Amino acid sequence: MALSKEEKAKIIKDFAKNEKDCGSAEVQIAILTREINDLTAHMQEHIHDYHSKRGLLMKVGRRKKLLNYLKENDVVSYREVIKKLNLRK
Repeated sequence: MALSKEEKAKIIKDFAKNEKDCGSAEVQIAILTREINDLTAHMQEHIHDYHSKRGLLMKVGRRKKLLNYLKENDVVSYREVIKKLNLRK
């Protein structure tokens, strides 16, 4: 269920501003989106897994906060991230 190092490195490479960037809002949103997608697939199969559901909701909330931060501070980057990740906003 967790992301492997290779998958995480690929996401960081795709969304990083420069080669040393691994913690910007764009990268965090992309990683959270991948984890949310994985957890959503898990929850469709295991409906009564309430612990995972709580984790999923926490990740969704964290991504929403990061998206709001990015929207307030850098609208162009916000629109690019939304477009790349196919998020509905």
